[in-house]
Amino acid sequence: MGDNKGFIQQFIEWIIQYGGLYVLLLVIFAETGLFIGFFLPGDSLLFAAGIYADDLAKEFFNVHWSVIMFMVVIASVLGNIVGYWFGYKAGPLLYERKESWLFKKKHLIRAKAFYDKYGKLTIFFAKFLPFIRTFAPIVAGMVKMNKAVFSFYNILGSFCWVSSMMLGGHFLQRWVLKNYNYSLKDHIEAITIIIVLITTLPVLYKVFFGRKTDIEDTPPASNS
Repeated sequence: MGDNKGFIQQFIEWIIQYGGLYVLLLVIFAETGLFIGFFLPGDSLLFAAGIYADDLAKEFFNVHWSVIMFMVVIASVLGNIVGYWFGYKAGPLLYERKESWLFKKKHLIRAKAFYDKYGKLTIFFAKFLPFIRTFAPIVAGMVKMNKAVFSFYNILGSFCWVSSMMLGGHFLQRWVLKNYNYSLKDHIEAITIIIVLITTLPVLYKVFFGRKTDIEDTPPASNS
């Protein structure tokens, strides 16, 4: 049976057995506020974590699986706080920074455009969009978004994003197993691909077919 497992399936099972919770927390923290996290598959990993929630809970002092979800929410909140702080301190300099594999200015610019369009709700909505969720808190810091407002939408967005993904995976796994004696754990690879496509296709469409004005290299106006 093990020989038929794909790479993603084996990788998920590997991180579950060897400190899976800590890898999960690190990925969510990095994806919600660090430049190096923009390419990480947060949505699919959260859904998979929901499917494996009982296993993760058992590995972590045998706590209830809801404790694992709460810890992931905290990781998401802290990631955004770090991103906000970085943007607040280094904001204008980021537009002058040379691009690298870890830093793409176009993502920063699109996050700024998203912020301008949706205002205060950006931090909430950005949680559900790959790439944007990494750079939105940095932009919020750059434009000096009110810290109390940022904190509110950060906590609300983190809770809704993490809980929707993990609860979806957890209860769908239970329902399928109970009614069809069928485990989603054997199909993590297909589930991951589907989630990645659903969450990234809108972003990719915007990247390749969006208006040219969306990617103008214009730094934000300074707020005095």
